[in-house]
Amino acid sequence: MKTVFSRGHMPDNPITAIIVGAGHRAMQYASYTEHHPRELKIVGVADPIERRREQVAAKYGLPDTCCFRTADELAAQPKFADAVINGTMDHHHVPTSLPLLKTGYHLLLEKPLATHEAEMQQLVRTAKTNNRTVMICHVLRYAPFYARIRELIAEGEIGDLINMQTIEHVSYHHMAIGFVRGKWNNKARCRSSMLMSKCCHDLDLLTWMKSGISPVSVASFGSNMYFRPENRPDGAGDRCLVDCPIEPDCLYSARKHYIDHPDRWSFYVWDTLEHIEKPTIEQKIASLKKDNPYGRCVWRCDNDVVDHQSVVVTFEDGCTATHNMVGGTARPSRAIHLLGTKGEIQGVFEDSRIVIRHIDTRPGHEYSEEIIDLNEQGDMHGASGGHGGGDLRLVSDFVNTLRGQARSISCTSLEDSIAGHAIGFCADRAMEEHAVVDISL
Repeated sequence: MKTVFSRGHMPDNPITAIIVGAGHRAMQYASYTEHHPRELKIVGVADPIERRREQVAAKYGLPDTCCFRTADELAAQPKFADAVINGTMDHHHVPTSLPLLKTGYHLLLEKPLATHEAEMQQLVRTAKTNNRTVMICHVLRYAPFYARIRELIAEGEIGDLINMQTIEHVSYHHMAIGFVRGKWNNKARCRSSMLMSKCCHDLDLLTWMKSGISPVSVASFGSNMYFRPENRPDGAGDRCLVDCPIEPDCLYSARKHYIDHPDRWSFYVWDTLEHIEKPTIEQKIASLKKDNPYGRCVWRCDNDVVDHQSVVVTFEDGCTATHNMVGGTARPSRAIHLLGTKGEIQGVFEDSRIVIRHIDTRPGHEYSEEIIDLNEQGDMHGASGGHGGGDLRLVSDFVNTLRGQARSISCTSLEDSIAGHAIGFCADRAMEEHAVVDISL
């Protein structure tokens, strides 16, 4: 079984879409139009920030009548597109999606699809009632690395899965930008845990590899161990560029992260300077000194999400799985190790190499080993688009789905998407309650 992202013959009337929440993720998906204008066309935008509406309107030539402040304003108008690309913040996903589904729009929805189980089920019911397609942005499914592994599992390369192990190492600068200083650092504010914000990709991969065999129970352990006030180095101040004498030697200096690396996470760090066409270094430093949350000491923030967490899952056929998330690592990476009745598959996402091992009983042998190097095959990790090429491949499948054309192995129904989310919600509850939690789908 091969993953095919074939577009075949495309008519001149592209799928039309409206951007709701014109942040980094939605704009990345919308960029598909730049590569395939005959397949997707952006015809509207809804965003509470006026400058973002203006930028989208200028980029895609939108009239004022197609620009809205909120999803509710958009939903109140007669339907004028096929679909919506919803890139709002986590806790806005379901509230903004429900009225749009009722108005008749299909939906490409950023993950996590919901912030708790009840609203997740509400979204599923609404989509079903209104006969609308909802595709969740499980972009890692579309990365060549993971798509090839899924093909191998489907082909029976290593037999029946007995155990699955996934690991995500969140780099020190990603940890600081997203989960200590940034938008996803406080559960009361963003409504999502770190596991759901960062690792619902990985939990989805586990359930996708099992292909319809449901998870039944989960246990989990984790905490915020390092980024706490009591771990602040002696002499550290409250803001890196204001009152911190140890800033030059600190690994988490805002100057080192955001000034010395001006393009790293710029779409988050400088969002308060969006009204300035090209902010200068001086303006950026002034921002970090004043009220920019990314100028805070990482040990003096309002973060309350974990910085590491381990999850253990059992499936209805007896297969077990683990996922380990560790924040603050030197190198960002994702790894996977699948063990079956006939062999094993192992690899590190960033390396774009898949190792397949089989039992080998020949004299002088213990096992055989085959290496699939996606770089040598021209199917590189760094393919066009983010997440190892997964972002734009996802949009391609969404377009194909709405056209009624053949879809790839990466595409499943909304009902299938909720299994990985259910693991995450139940894992967080298991961690908080120090219990094994049963999963109900």
